[in-house]
Amino acid sequence: MDTKNLDTPNNFFESKVLGHPAGLFVLFFTEMWERFSYYGMRALLVMFFTASVLGDHPGWGWPREHAMSLFGSYTALVYLSTMLGGYFADKLIGFRWAVIVGALLMTLGHGCMAVETPFFIYLGLGLLVFGTGFFKPNMTSIVSLMYKDHPEKKDGAYTIFYMGVNAGAFFGILLCGYLGEKVGWSIGFGLAGVFMLFGLLQFYFTQNIFGNIGLKPLKTRDIVVDENDSDKRVPFSLWQLIIVALCSGLGLIWVINDPVSKISHGASNLLNFNVFGMEGTNFTILLALGLFLFLLFYRLTKYSQVTKEKLYAVTFFAFLTFSFFAVFEQAPGTLTIFARDYTDRILVGNSSLIFLIANSLIAVVPLAIITWVLFLLFKQTFKKYSLANIILSISFVIIWIITIWMLVRDFYGAGFLNLSDATLTSLKIEKVKESLTQIPASWFSVLNSLFIITLAPLFSKWWESKYNPGANVKFGIGMILLGLGMAFLVFGASDIAPGAKTASVSIFWLIMVYLFHTMAELCISPVGLSYVSKLVPARMIAFMFGVWYLAIAIANKVAGILGENADRIAAEKGISYFFLIITGVAVAIGVMSILLAPVIKKLMHEVR
Repeated sequence: MDTKNLDTPNNFFESKVLGHPAGLFVLFFTEMWERFSYYGMRALLVMFFTASVLGDHPGWGWPREHAMSLFGSYTALVYLSTMLGGYFADKLIGFRWAVIVGALLMTLGHGCMAVETPFFIYLGLGLLVFGTGFFKPNMTSIVSLMYKDHPEKKDGAYTIFYMGVNAGAFFGILLCGYLGEKVGWSIGFGLAGVFMLFGLLQFYFTQNIFGNIGLKPLKTRDIVVDENDSDKRVPFSLWQLIIVALCSGLGLIWVINDPVSKISHGASNLLNFNVFGMEGTNFTILLALGLFLFLLFYRLTKYSQVTKEKLYAVTFFAFLTFSFFAVFEQAPGTLTIFARDYTDRILVGNSSLIFLIANSLIAVVPLAIITWVLFLLFKQTFKKYSLANIILSISFVIIWIITIWMLVRDFYGAGFLNLSDATLTSLKIEKVKESLTQIPASWFSVLNSLFIITLAPLFSKWWESKYNPGANVKFGIGMILLGLGMAFLVFGASDIAPGAKTASVSIFWLIMVYLFHTMAELCISPVGLSYVSKLVPARMIAFMFGVWYLAIAIANKVAGILGENADRIAAEKGISYFFLIITGVAVAIGVMSILLAPVIKKLMHEVR
């Protein structure tokens, strides 16, 4: 096989949209619908599990502990599965078919979840785990190969690509969340599957636009080896591979057994034993973690002093990333439950009208902008890829219809529109005063994507200025902002009595949480993976990326564990105390990161 042809971009820049290849926007819309489906389903999952079995929209009536345990394991497995998907793409089927397989599995997964029976919900979650694993890492790989000969354009390409990520998350949470809460859970889950199917078909029928890129696995890799790197290759010996397998096995058993044992009330607990007075669950995860850390630091000793110190710095950044996501991923669980049960989401009078107008602008303006980008893509690709463009246009027609229906329904439900009073201009003051709107609990999660789109250009200018802080300081600022975000809930929830199941806290506090958490994300997200690529020797890059995603996977599970304990702490000392603990830990880690800046800078050996 001619690997040279596989690596060479096929005149992508001959057909441009906004100065970039049309193929980038094919990926943009495919990724957008995948994130729509993923975040749309994710916004509903915990609420569906914990919703009462009675009422208009019955759920499963689970305790929050069970729901958070399953959710934490699900999100952890999603990140772990990216290693499997990356391996299959690299070695067996190529990036392009990995994306197609992943999209198909996710479509089937969302379809299963729409059935709402235990068998199909669990089957759906399993399909989504493997589907995301195949899909997620390989989309960015295609972008990278497209711009291999145009590195100066790569930053702009990834900026556009991640706008697709955030646009998909935004509309997925907004619309799937709305339909799930207001109409029916199966409608929300099903809508996620419908748009994942649109993304799959659009990508499949347009894939020739990428030429040979990602069609088959590469036999060679474009790895630039540092000529000054004198370290010899350190292959994994048999005993090290055994430890890797043992750690992986123990970790998977722990992640899967944790929710299974809780949901089955101990009937299916694989770790129901004690070792030296320690419960089997704790013993298993501590053994896996201990073996992993031993292997990691043992291997580091086999490299030169400079390389070893750089890898120590990467390990420290991985710890900070773990800490960040353990707190940040409270959003789809603890924060959504707080929005549903403890937040006053009912607006009346002028507040209702202001929210409805603001929500309309929030929904329509981004959708109009993305539709304009779609029109630009049509002009470049319709002749050659008419079927894919028709499919994509149908998806946007549907999204417009759902969005307009949602907005009109809200205005009508609030009393602003009815059969005898069809326009806002004819409203009387009394009618405005009588209006009432209930904000969906999932709506607050859209603020993250909205704030990212708004604030990203400002942070980008900061990073490009002379005031650009070092990696440690960025991580530190991010962790402090993360803690300060939770501090708003410490104050907002301070009047909620211990054990209270409901309250009416102002929506202001949650809005501020998402604002500060988004600023924290913008400080941390651009830093992590870029420093892995800069600090790690080329031959170790795959291993350290694996360590990095492992840290994020464990963080997602720990986020679920923290969420599980929220009810217990709230019952004993109040929900405000739970947020106070998280605030203190996040701020302390942020301060530590800033204080250790000189030490880590020395370990990085002038890498910026």
